Amino acid sequence: MALTLFDTDEYRPPVWKSYLYQLQQEAPHPRRVTCTCEVENRPKYYGREFHGMISREEADQLLSVAEGSYLIRESQRQPGTYTLALRFGSQTRNFRLYYDGKHFVGEKRFESIHDLVTDGLITLYIETKAAEYIAKMTINPIYEHIGYTTLNREPARKKHMPTLRDAHDGKESTGEDEVAEKRLTSLVRRATLKENEHIPKYEKVHNFKVHTFRGPHWCEYCANFMWGLIAQGVKCADCGLNVHKQCSKMVPNDCKPDLKHVKKVYSCDLTTLVKAHFTKRPMVVDMCIREIESRGLNSEGLYRVSGFSDLIEDVKMAFDRDGEKADISVNMYEDINIITGALKLYFRDLPIPLITYDAYPKFIESAKTTDPDEQLEILHEALKLLPPAHCETLRYLMAHLKRVTLHEKENLMNAENLGIVFGPTLMRAPELDAMAALNDIRHLQVKPFLNSALTWTITRPLFLDIASTPQSLLFPAGANLPCVALLESRQNFIGITWGPGAQHCPAFPAMVR
Repeated sequence: MALTLFDTDEYRPPVWKSYLYQLQQEAPHPRRVTCTCEVENRPKYYGREFHGMISREEADQLLSVAEGSYLIRESQRQPGTYTLALRFGSQTRNFRLYYDGKHFVGEKRFESIHDLVTDGLITLYIETKAAEYIAKMTINPIYEHIGYTTLNREPARKKHMPTLRDAHDGKESTGEDEVAEKRLTSLVRRATLKENEHIPKYEKVHNFKVHTFRGPHWCEYCANFMWGLIAQGVKCADCGLNVHKQCSKMVPNDCKPDLKHVKKVYSCDLTTLVKAHFTKRPMVVDMCIREIESRGLNSEGLYRVSGFSDLIEDVKMAFDRDGEKADISVNMYEDINIITGALKLYFRDLPIPLITYDAYPKFIESAKTTDPDEQLEILHEALKLLPPAHCETLRYLMAHLKRVTLHEKENLMNAENLGIVFGPTLMRAPELDAMAALNDIRHLQVKPFLNSALTWTITRPLFLDIASTPQSLLFPAGANLPCVALLESRQNFIGITWGPGAQHCPAFPAMVR
């Protein structure tokens, strides 16, 4: 392969590598060796390829007629178990055969024995003939030249765009090439997307799932053919990227979710949602908070009083169906408690809580720590574990809840009440064994700990100039509640982290540094 440089930033598709495709075409075809006599106790899910209880030697003799020949026999050593005998490479190979509604010898499951043998012969042939080639597939991937890295270019800047060409190909592009260029794949979509400079570049891991591709497909990381009959590779459920299973381990965490794959808003991973919609925060959070602040800050029992559950479900379905076009105005939902209920439901439905499972153990560790300085340091580390989209959403929510408390006389919702409402909604324990979970609840009292932390967060300004704010205001004397402050830089609070009162917090300046 050789690189050809172009003078414009126009996307040029790769030339897919055909070597593995040619090998798949050359692979031996399956040849069923049928049994000429009736076999007693033949399982109903096997056909005439079942030969009953015969020896390895007999199977080897029957299969010697041609490459790709196969039969099924019952094991003489373990009656009731079955073996697929397959001729490949001038020798007979034996595989333990299973059936659970589908036939399988490994991870892949097949509707028929014929399909299983076809896929097996392709895999054996390619992995035998091209073992060294496959081992080096991930070297010099096309992904580095035309993948997500192209998204980070400045639009005004003109750079040379490398496109892969075969070294022996000196011809001008043909009509077939033009058709190939128009073929829209996830790789084309990513390479032609324009990044909005106002939206944070959140990192996101690809959501790869094993996938069966209909018709020939090529890996969008290494440009090699994805061989086999079924489950040839993996596909990102969020952006549609198609790659080999082994190549998926090399793909950077730069998933750009496509709305045609992200089909809902609720119960969708938070980072996936914001990247799919090119927003800083989930539109549910922004729209609900705007609506609440425009007409609900003086509503008595705001967030504490529940709205009608059927109407809350209506709001959820509206967001899932219409996204940012969902109508949650007073004309549709006069009761503001329906909107607050929809916002709380969004946080409860997150597959990964706003305060993530990764951060949870650190919070628990800090709760076990008795030294105030060490506790502050551990909690600061915990908040570093939050993904940027989670951190931004948490910051925005805390600022909103602060504004809610400013109307405490009217809505009767002080910081403590809001902490009780939001504490268990924003942070949930990961899957723990029963004893570990019991210890967390019994000894650490996580929920009161979190409620107190949120209480402190809401009662303090979120944006403070540390250099000019007296420490007595940041950590008032006699404060027994954990304080909350995530540092974006040396100067500003932007979110939350936890620590003790001022008189116990000599490590605070060190944390700022």
